[in-house]
Amino acid sequence: MLTLLLGGCAGPELIVRQDDRPGRPPAIFDPKPVEVQHGKASYYWQGKRTANGERFNPEGLTAAHRKLPINTWVRVINERNGKSVIVRINDRGPFIRGRIIDLARGAAREIDMIKAGVVPVRVEVLKRIDTVEKPNLRLTETVRKKAEQRTQVRPSPTPSVTPAPAPAPAPASSKPKRPRSR
Repeated sequence: MLTLLLGGCAGPELIVRQDDRPGRPPAIFDPKPVEVQHGKASYYWQGKRTANGERFNPEGLTAAHRKLPINTWVRVINERNGKSVIVRINDRGPFIRGRIIDLARGAAREIDMIKAGVVPVRVEVLKRIDTVEKPNLRLTETVRKKAEQRTQVRPSPTPSVTPAPAPAPAPASSKPKRPRSR
C-alpha cells in the first residue's frame, strides 16, 4: 500500500494513495475531510460482485457504505488504536443496525480489527484533487508568464495612413461684396 504525505512550503500536506484499480494514476486528496461520521465498522470477505460491478477482492482496500456515492474515498480510523486506512467505496452495506461501514478484509487488517470483528471508527470523507493523466507539475514562472501573455488580448495595430493635405484657402478678392437684393 502506498500512502504518502506530500509536504512543502506551498501549502498544506496532501495525501497520496495508489488507486487499487489497474491503470489508474495515484489518487491525491486534500487532508481536510469533507464530512465526518462516527459509528461501528465490521468487515467482510465473501462476495462475487460489488454494487458497481467490480469483482470483489477480499484483500483489497475497499468498503461498503449505505449512502456515500460509489467511488468515494474515505479514511477509516479505528478509535481503539488510532490506526487508519484509506479505502474506496465500491459496494453497498452494511445491512446491520448500528454499523456505518463494512471494510474488505484487507482494509480491516490494516487497522487491526480482524480479531475484534466490530470496532468503533471515525469515517472521514476525503475530497479528491483532480490531476492530469501525464502530470508535468513543474510549470516555471517564465512559462506561466509566457502563457498569460499569449492569452491576453492584444490591441490591433493602427493603420499608418498619411492624412491628405487640407484644401488651400480661397484667395481674397479686393472688391467688397454687395448686399443681395431681394
